[in-house]
Amino acid sequence: MKLAAPIRKAMRSADPALLAALRVPASSIGAKRLVIKRSQAPAPAPAQGSGATAGPTPAAQNAPLAPKPTVQAQAKARRPARPVVVLRPQAGPQEAFLSSRADIVIYGGAAGGGKSFGLFLDTLRYMQHPGFGAVIFRRTFPEIKNEGGLWDSSQEVFGPLGFMPKESSTEWKHPDFHTSIKFSHMQHEKDRLSWQGSQIPYIGFDELTHFTRLQFFYMLSRNRSTCGVRPCIRATTNPDPDSWVAKFIAWWIDQDTGYPIPERDGVLRWFIRDGDEIVWNVDPSKLPVRKNPDGSIILPMSVTFIRSNVYDNKILLAKDPNYLSNLNSLPRYERLLLLGGNWKVRRNAGMLFQKDWFEIVEAAPASSRRVRYWDRAATEPTPDSDPDYTVGLRMSRTPDNIYYVEDVDRFRLTPKKVEDRIKTLASHEPQVHVWLEEDPGSAGKAEVAYLIRSLTGYNVHTNRVTQAKFTRALPASAQAEARNIKLVRGKWNEAFLDELEAFCDPDQLLDGEEAPAHDDQVDAFSGAFNVLNVQVNPRIR
Repeated sequence: MKLAAPIRKAMRSADPALLAALRVPASSIGAKRLVIKRSQAPAPAPAQGSGATAGPTPAAQNAPLAPKPTVQAQAKARRPARPVVVLRPQAGPQEAFLSSRADIVIYGGAAGGGKSFGLFLDTLRYMQHPGFGAVIFRRTFPEIKNEGGLWDSSQEVFGPLGFMPKESSTEWKHPDFHTSIKFSHMQHEKDRLSWQGSQIPYIGFDELTHFTRLQFFYMLSRNRSTCGVRPCIRATTNPDPDSWVAKFIAWWIDQDTGYPIPERDGVLRWFIRDGDEIVWNVDPSKLPVRKNPDGSIILPMSVTFIRSNVYDNKILLAKDPNYLSNLNSLPRYERLLLLGGNWKVRRNAGMLFQKDWFEIVEAAPASSRRVRYWDRAATEPTPDSDPDYTVGLRMSRTPDNIYYVEDVDRFRLTPKKVEDRIKTLASHEPQVHVWLEEDPGSAGKAEVAYLIRSLTGYNVHTNRVTQAKFTRALPASAQAEARNIKLVRGKWNEAFLDELEAFCDPDQLLDGEEAPAHDDQVDAFSGAFNVLNVQVNPRIR
């Protein structure tokens, strides 16, 4: 039975219970032709006394024989009915994301808002358009295939709707509608060129700030459609104040506070590109007219930003109540980014450490694990130079996870005198494990190997550093803000706290700002904290 257009329209908004009663799969809603199969049960026998007789009627005897079903039709008839699956966006930002008519929608701005799931749901609107294809990008392939990544998360959405997975190409294909959803990556800038000549009706970027501006705008040229679906770009993101995305969506963000402007949430704005410049207006008719080389007019594209955060994701908070606690336990800088959704927070002085976070005590408990961590330099100062310091910081950790900075030895000496000072302290602290920071490169490895040989008989370990200083300091920052790190009273306290509070990321300084002269105590502090929080199988030397 073919349903007329008004009935099909009503069916799209029908109650799921009604659809289940009619045995209508959720995946058929929105199809161009919706067919409800009649029951295959035999017709009831005529009631006694009705005057009806058994057997075929004369009309039925003269009717032509029905054609024999094909093998494919018989196989399809034997296929069990697909259960009704109801997938819908959560009320609020996720629903607004799916309903936006903008050419480009950027969604998110904080962690846990259901951004990736929103991307999956959005592609399903077009699943019954033959020839429709969507490509959702992450910057690297491991971000797709890692445990709990895009590929794992997509199983619960596309699998129950009849899509068939092709894991080798990270792609889902629907056999009935001939549509596909593919996950791909663009790790390198040049990888964008592998999509040259492609026509992709739906392009998604998961974590847009991970992609370059050139990659994004190049893929706009690949956003074409011949299947009847209007081409669109959809992207999710977390804040990154220094990214090109922050500049692209600046109109939607309060530039003083860094938070999204509620009144502009979901509001469309149009742009055209005039060379490398982007020209904006809320009224597309007021944009300047620009033409392509063939004389055709360049059409404006509409953009909007829809903010979301973990508080909008009621399903996640119900399934994993600890997730919110995890966000709240982040260091202050990351908490403002990922929980608060702030687009202007910077890694400046006072962001990681503040003096009043550290209680000063008279002594540390005796029953603690102890390390002395060395961040080494090897230059004496001169009237014309201010070289780095060598710092040996002793830290302990109690069974209840309270940390004590017990001593900071800070000096500037020649390499031989540095070596002698390390050996002297090791001999005075035989129960304290010595950790030597190993700089990247063969020179750093050779230097540490020499020191280890000179410290034969002591508990010596090495820590090869690869992350940036600011990143290495984040774990210690979180515990310091929670007041879980204390200082044992000493002459070194004031200089130590001054350096910690002044510490910042030199790459995020504004014009006119200067980086602090030294961060050696910060390096030794974060290094000692980090090695106390890793499971090690130390090699005793």
